[in-house]
Amino acid sequence: MTDRASTRTEVHGWVVLDKPAGMNSTKAVSRLKRIFNAKKAGHAGTLDPLATGVLPVAFGEATKTVPFVQDGKKAYRFSVRWGAETDTDDADGNVAAQSDARPAEAEIRALLPGFIGTVLQLPPSYSAIKINGERAYDLAREGAAPVLSPRAVTIHALDLISTGQDEAVFETRCGKGTYVRAIARDLGRSLGCYGHISALRRTRVGPFYEMDAVTLAELEDPVSSMEALRRVEAGLMEVPRVVVDSSAAAKLRRGQPLLLRGRDAPFDGSAYAACGGVVVAIGAVEKGELIPGRVFNLPF
Repeated sequence: MTDRASTRTEVHGWVVLDKPAGMNSTKAVSRLKRIFNAKKAGHAGTLDPLATGVLPVAFGEATKTVPFVQDGKKAYRFSVRWGAETDTDDADGNVAAQSDARPAEAEIRALLPGFIGTVLQLPPSYSAIKINGERAYDLAREGAAPVLSPRAVTIHALDLISTGQDEAVFETRCGKGTYVRAIARDLGRSLGCYGHISALRRTRVGPFYEMDAVTLAELEDPVSSMEALRRVEAGLMEVPRVVVDSSAAAKLRRGQPLLLRGRDAPFDGSAYAACGGVVVAIGAVEKGELIPGRVFNLPF
């Protein structure tokens, strides 16, 4: 029997999937690999099965840009149900603590400023953090109590959108490593009523927004799927760009530093080089030179 993997094609670029509820991120990537018959694919930030929204998926050479997308800002819209805390901090878990108390809108609003900025956050027990080589969620499922330490995370904004008797809707903008489930848990504890995520939708990951996302149903259409495939460079829109000619591009592809000239050369830090609108290399600018860290095998 023919190995299907051997018939897969080289696909390069990004697709911004609107992930449906009930599907984990790994299965979502597998579905897109099948749709595009692609050899290589990966996502830029896990979404829980309960969550919906922006799941950027990289194909081929675009997988080299995944870390830069992951390091970008995230945005979420989420609902917190008051009165119960669960062991997973969302609606899929078992109730661990309950309360008849319910917070007033003024109480919620008064609490929010304390969540903004660089804060220490205790990750949920059901998280992908590794403890002695094992995922915390695997330990939790086995009945063990993972010992996790608080981590510094950055929350740029946390806004109350609407509130009712048993539930409130929020929007947040945050940095890498922030757990929205932990925000819900900590809000409930601070308000003295407990709480957990009842709905979660990611609306931004780095340069990709909710308006960019396409559904699985749309991607099943061959024409729509090709229209949804973005260039490799799409993952680097928040990284400074250096435009080079073919001679400089060849030098970078050989792994050699490139001396940058002119007032438009970026300051020290991450940058990528492009030739004819095609990504050539990405690396760091140091003392006026672009030192390639990763090179791209794309025609230009």
